[in-house]
Amino acid sequence: MDLLETCHGRETFTLSLTDDTQSLPPAGEVTWRLDCAGETPFTDLWRYFTRRVATEEVRSLVIGPWWHDDDYSDLRPALELLLADADRFPALRALFLADVSGEECEISWLMLTDITPVLERFPLLEELGVRGGDSQGMGEEPLSLRPVRHEALRVLRFESGGLPAPVVRAVGASDLPALERLDLWLGVSHYGGDTTVADLAPLLSGGRLPALRHLGLEDSEVQDEIAAAVATAPMVAQLESLSLAMGTLGDTGAEALLGGQPLTHLKRLDLHHHFLSDAMTARIRAALTPAGTEVDLSDQQGSPRRRSRERRYVAVSE
Repeated sequence: MDLLETCHGRETFTLSLTDDTQSLPPAGEVTWRLDCAGETPFTDLWRYFTRRVATEEVRSLVIGPWWHDDDYSDLRPALELLLADADRFPALRALFLADVSGEECEISWLMLTDITPVLERFPLLEELGVRGGDSQGMGEEPLSLRPVRHEALRVLRFESGGLPAPVVRAVGASDLPALERLDLWLGVSHYGGDTTVADLAPLLSGGRLPALRHLGLEDSEVQDEIAAAVATAPMVAQLESLSLAMGTLGDTGAEALLGGQPLTHLKRLDLHHHFLSDAMTARIRAALTPAGTEVDLSDQQGSPRRRSRERRYVAVSE
């Protein structure tokens, strides 16, 4: 996992608590990244941030490592500080929670919380990204989401090696009329990724997300089954781009895609990190590239022997 270099079209700027003379950019021109770096409590960093920066101008914010001295803790106390000060951020349009690299903490160890209050307290938020899920069960509560209605959200992204099914079902039950991009890294059951194709049905049926133009159902150990469901899903007709990347997609799933509804209206189909045969990749290109669809078939995984289901693996799990 790499750290974000940009968010909401703005380069990230990491605020330093150790350098009180740090020259600060205009508040609305960068994405502010808060990173305790293991040196200070998040409470101190938050107070420093809200004292030195014109929070009423901040448009995008990224929460990096929030724990202190390798004492991993869940996100809830840090998130509560933001929620308590929500009125001080009237211009906030983008938020990313847990921008943490694999060297700092494995994605399966990132302890999150209920993120529903973020959408409730920031009704003008346009982008929300979340990384982690705590498959180790160390936090007080797991990553969760309750069905909500949010008029402004355009981009929603969950990055997880094991996304809990209740979160996926809550997305499907939410009213998000402005949502244009949705990415769900579903992960594997060993790390809490228990989403089934049935859980995805409300998303794939169409109608709940009228503005959606990009859908990513990624990093799944049941990618063939998801591909088969997508092949006949009404939602696909309204999309401009589709990603089934990072998972265990094999020839069976790709055959279902080719045998389902036409995909030639898509501007882009992302299947990178896959277990397809050379013959199948050639068939996909032949079916879609003449129509102008950009197809990403990079990162083909291993030998034909590795393409058996029991030998496949997702791109991100632990």
